[in-house]
Amino acid sequence: MDKLKQIESFVLVTAKGSLTAAAQSEGVAPAVMGRRLDALEARLGVKLMLRTTRRLTLTPEGQSFLEDCQRLIASLADAEAAVSAGGLKASGHLRITAPAGFGRRHVAPLVPGFLAEHADLSLSLNLSDRVVDIVHEGFDCAVRVGDLPDSSLVSTRLADNRRLCVAAPGYLKRAGVPKHPDELGRHACLTLSSEASQVRGWAFQVDGAVQHLRPETRMQGRLDCSDGQVLHDWCVAGLGIAWRSTWEVETDLAEGRLVSVLDEFSAPPNGIYAVFPQSRHLPLRTRLWVEHLRAHYGRADYWRSSKA
Repeated sequence: MDKLKQIESFVLVTAKGSLTAAAQSEGVAPAVMGRRLDALEARLGVKLMLRTTRRLTLTPEGQSFLEDCQRLIASLADAEAAVSAGGLKASGHLRITAPAGFGRRHVAPLVPGFLAEHADLSLSLNLSDRVVDIVHEGFDCAVRVGDLPDSSLVSTRLADNRRLCVAAPGYLKRAGVPKHPDELGRHACLTLSSEASQVRGWAFQVDGAVQHLRPETRMQGRLDCSDGQVLHDWCVAGLGIAWRSTWEVETDLAEGRLVSVLDEFSAPPNGIYAVFPQSRHLPLRTRLWVEHLRAHYGRADYWRSSKA
């Protein structure tokens, strides 16, 4: 019996939830599906699935094997599609996630063009400021901004992410312009309270070394918020100094709504990354999505032309 057919039947039965439903989908008798699963388990020497008249339950070995089988079938489908189309052609569903603020400005606007280029793909976009567990939550790719924690995930850098201290001209006229990061303790600092961001504080380069300062511990009566857009709006409204990425405030700086301060102490940029689960072979749809982002983020005029 064909090994691939056994694997395909195993994946199909799991997806459909029963031998009968899987058999109907393929146009064969349920007994045929049962024989394929029996042959697969006999060949592997392990029980993959507990079958009763009411339900099917994967064993721990079956769950692990299912994930490998799904990747195998997806890779095979991508390879066949690429050959039959005479070029790169992907199909299937792509699940991606990104931080809310960055995703609204620099991920969501790129989706329509990507789908227009790949008509056989569908896509789900999740925007969240929490650190999504892409492995256990089933995402193909995450876009992440900033320093990446050590993990088993694979990442590729798409662009630099530079951060600045900014404030409204009215606030600086009222409170004064700080000349050194140590002076931030005398200012209203608008800080991000999200656990996913600014964990170590604001980064500055002082005397040739990067230092981190947590202004929220040094100023009573401060404002903080878990939403970066709210901090941005408060900053434009003149409520204090914020530490924000250039992708968020570049338009405000160009049009005079905000002014950057402490520029001579700006830390080196960190990165904007595409992150995906550890895999020997990325699905074609994921590779094409990453290249789509890289092509836009790598253009010299992209960040200037993208409006906040």
